[in-house]
Amino acid sequence: MSTLLPDYTGGSIANLMRTIADACGAPSPRQAPLAACHALDARDLSRRRNIVLLIVDGLGAGMLAQHGTGVLHRHADKVLTSVFPSTTAAAIPTFMTGLCPAQHALTGWHMWLEELQAVTAILPLTPRARPPFDLPAAQLPARLFDHSPIYPAMHRSAWVLSPREIAESAFNVFHTRGADTLAYTELPEMLQMLASLVAIPGRKFIYAYWPTLDSISHRYGAFSEEAVATLQRFCGGLDLLLADLAGSDTQLIVTADHGFIDSPADRSIDLAEHPQLAAMLAQPLCGEQRVAWCYLKPEVSADDFLRCVAARLGDRAEAIPCARLMEEGWFGPGPAHPKLASRIGDFALVMQENWTIKDWLPTERRYRLLGQHGGVSALEMQVPLVTIEV
Repeated sequence: MSTLLPDYTGGSIANLMRTIADACGAPSPRQAPLAACHALDARDLSRRRNIVLLIVDGLGAGMLAQHGTGVLHRHADKVLTSVFPSTTAAAIPTFMTGLCPAQHALTGWHMWLEELQAVTAILPLTPRARPPFDLPAAQLPARLFDHSPIYPAMHRSAWVLSPREIAESAFNVFHTRGADTLAYTELPEMLQMLASLVAIPGRKFIYAYWPTLDSISHRYGAFSEEAVATLQRFCGGLDLLLADLAGSDTQLIVTADHGFIDSPADRSIDLAEHPQLAAMLAQPLCGEQRVAWCYLKPEVSADDFLRCVAARLGDRAEAIPCARLMEEGWFGPGPAHPKLASRIGDFALVMQENWTIKDWLPTERRYRLLGQHGGVSALEMQVPLVTIEV
């Protein structure tokens, strides 16, 4: 399975957001705009009355190329990379702020947060292994995040379409400041909202997020019948939407936060089966099952940890010092956020091929996810860039 790192020089979703920021008059993020080969120029984009960015959670470029239908499939001729790690928790903040993970310092589903002294599921803002935080969830973002969403600085009105179950979450409310938020329940409702917003007079930026393909791929697998049917349902809905938008002076941009691989049970490592390795860790594993952040106990040396990983995990995982990941630019261009180092720990276990690693706390309900993402395989990292003028 090939390895692919983000192309922050002009071919990642972060570069797409630089181009959109430039087109909408927002301050330019530090990364470069999209490379010319992607045929999306900020000056041309700025002339469109409507700019619509539609995020299909979990839509890998390979999945769309093999199983897409209709207009979306016919226009699937360009590919971007995600960010690192290739996961919603790192990529959606990039879409909503324009910042790379190096700059927003959101690094995976589970994060060790010094401010709370707890491993925290960052999107729902809930602790992993203890009673709820003393602070109400609504007060946590201001304590944890010092970045700003992209919307307030835009020279056009901004709208965000979010699934009803997350639209009013503390994380979402913080990251959609400056935009008007509409909550929807099902795909047809989201598409109808899009059509209605486009019809409103005036210059607009519309961000719409659809999560269903991701949840289906986690449960049934990346290229399962269920995932294919879900994608094709979306493609059919988009065909109808485009018919409604004809002549509206709209630039539609469809992309994704990450792709998927399958990691069946026999490719999953339970940390409990490696007690010597687990005993070296000061915190539970953080990050993702495809890229796990490891925090070493003070008395554990880097050499001892590397020897243990080599002996216990062999070629199933590569242990890389997190400082090296920062130096090599895996998280994007610097300067890095001052909290980035504390949010990734000492070493990353970068899982090889389609291996995953997981630990379980005594209070956690065990579960299995067949579809996985977060790593640096091409299937996880490559997402489509579809641009359609209507």
